[in-house]
Amino acid sequence: MVRPRRLRRVSFEPDVTFFKPVGIRMKELDEVVVSVDEFEAVRLKDLESLEQGDAAKKMNISQPTFHRLLLSARKKIAEAIVKGKAIKIEGGNFKASFSGSFCVCISCKHKEPKIKGIPCSSKVCPECNSVMVRG
Repeated sequence: MVRPRRLRRVSFEPDVTFFKPVGIRMKELDEVVVSVDEFEAVRLKDLESLEQGDAAKKMNISQPTFHRLLLSARKKIAEAIVKGKAIKIEGGNFKASFSGSFCVCISCKHKEPKIKGIPCSSKVCPECNSVMVRG
């Protein structure tokens, strides 16, 4: 009997879940699907510059599992870039720990609930008109 997979902890909800090459219509594009947990592995290792062991602990998985997730995600992203495919971020085996996320003003620290699909960086603070970031 196969051991059930451990849920991977994901602490960042992507604002954008679809990328495509410019100048190619959607109906002409092939897609590569990157799971949310693969996306989180790339974010922790490549953007946050965490060591693999530390990133694996954040995701509540073993370091070898983290390494496999990272390799899989990087291969898919490379394929999309080299072959001109769209990248879709969805699915995966994860438990979200980003509920109640919000946007924060960088100047006055005003907070507003995050609206799915709308990046915080595209919002302006209603109090002081400064740019907002994810909090």
